[in-house]
Amino acid sequence: MTTDLLAPFKLNNTIELKNRVLMAPLTRCMADDNLVPTQDMVDYYARRAQTGLIISEATIIRPDAQGYPNTPGLFTSEQIQGWRKVTDAVHASGGKMFAQLWHVGRVAHPHFFDGDVLAPSAIGVEGSVPRMRELTYITPKAVTIDDIKGLVADYAKAAENAIEAGFDGVEIHGANGYLIDQFLHYAANTRSDEYGQTPENMSRFALEVTDAVIAVVSNERTALRLTPGAYFNMSEDSRDKAVFDYLLPELEKRDLAYLHGGIFDDSTTFDALEGKTTSEFLRAGYKGTLVGVGSYSFEAAKEAINDDKFDLIAIGRPLIANPDYISKIENGEELVPYSDEMLAELK
Repeated sequence: MTTDLLAPFKLNNTIELKNRVLMAPLTRCMADDNLVPTQDMVDYYARRAQTGLIISEATIIRPDAQGYPNTPGLFTSEQIQGWRKVTDAVHASGGKMFAQLWHVGRVAHPHFFDGDVLAPSAIGVEGSVPRMRELTYITPKAVTIDDIKGLVADYAKAAENAIEAGFDGVEIHGANGYLIDQFLHYAANTRSDEYGQTPENMSRFALEVTDAVIAVVSNERTALRLTPGAYFNMSEDSRDKAVFDYLLPELEKRDLAYLHGGIFDDSTTFDALEGKTTSEFLRAGYKGTLVGVGSYSFEAAKEAINDDKFDLIAIGRPLIANPDYISKIENGEELVPYSDEMLAELK
């Protein structure tokens, strides 16, 4: 049977989406200097509420989570109130929205906060802060057990704040070389305690965060993004596959709202994943709802879903260029091509 991507999709007993097209999380650096969502963000998200679900841009859970300028937060009352304006506008336009919860780990920079840069191990990366290239990365501090407990608690608090701000749920950002992902890869995690060395130990932080968030907002309002194939601020290691081989069945037990693959998905394969793409690997190890992402056209995504590669599709750049993406697809209208210049524009 051919799947209609524009037909409603029941995510679980709590949430039904009006279609299978999600707005992918897209970092736009549009918050004010206090990391409070702006009116431009209200308008930007409300215009894209035709999608089945909007996943917010990555949103930091506490001050030392910041590694990019003007990325919004979810840890002050002003930030919560700012996000409430966004979610109210999205809901008024008939949409649903999840907050993506983010800590960048070793690619944070003390330019944005007072204190240490935190990571699983004291292993830095080369490079500099996007949009502020004069700021080069520094060697992080390896987190203590007490630090880890505090981080888990702050992910949970950010999830609680997200619900207060009117979000329909949260997506934990466990991908793309950021903090949770750093625990999951040998290139960033050389710990010798209960958070390192073995697949079970290296998965512990991700599962503790997931369980803490579920305890606050429920499993039906909790999602997670993963990148088992390392490619962004991370080096591949053949041992990484075993970590995700352990993690995925554990996540399946949690019955999450969905699992979301990483950025490059439609054709990029990884040696560490035995030549599989992200979606191929995740689908093999996780039987729950899976979100695919990548440079998919609508028709290519439809074909992939009909081939059971994933269940939902997250669209990124085409939605920057086409806020009315769903209407254009419904009416057979030509899409405006994306260009990098659009990143500087508020639409």
